[in-house]
Amino acid sequence: MKTASLMDARRELLLPISDECLEIGFGTGLNLAFYQNLNVLYALEPNAHIEALSSERLTQSNFEIRHLRNFAESIPLPTNSVKNVVSTWTMCSIPKLEQALAEIYRVMEVGGTFHLVEHVYSDQTSTQRWQNALTPIQKKLADGCHLNRNIEHYLKNAGFEFVEKNYFYADGIPAIGNRMLMARVQKR
Repeated sequence: MKTASLMDARRELLLPISDECLEIGFGTGLNLAFYQNLNVLYALEPNAHIEALSSERLTQSNFEIRHLRNFAESIPLPTNSVKNVVSTWTMCSIPKLEQALAEIYRVMEVGGTFHLVEHVYSDQTSTQRWQNALTPIQKKLADGCHLNRNIEHYLKNAGFEFVEKNYFYADGIPAIGNRMLMARVQKR
């Protein structure tokens, strides 16, 4: 996830975010360097072993980080309490994505923005066949990752409205997973 094209996408997605933010799938803290105007980051990460790898990045942060040891399907924050939510290459691995998106919608303020970049289902029929065939194996090898999720469809079904949507192909990534969606959606 440190490929130059993916790091550029992180930068573009995260630099404009200010005030407070909930990050879904905090992981190793790879996004920390790209938050420039935050006061508070709620770092949602269910896996303590992965989060432990973020210790060096945490010391370089100049804003408050509040760790939430939960799954995205059950976010321990009040309803309508967060202005910004971020996900970078996390939606593919959430087991109950509809439930997680309902939780994200619940905790966001009205008018709040969900900023995300995710790999998505290909628009090429031949690649779709490979994504469908390999997803069961990929889920076992890559912490539940679905190669064939139509993230735009899930977001629309959860009630989000797109304010920005950009599909692109990431350089340096195999064709089976190089189609990306960078989007900003809002709760109305």
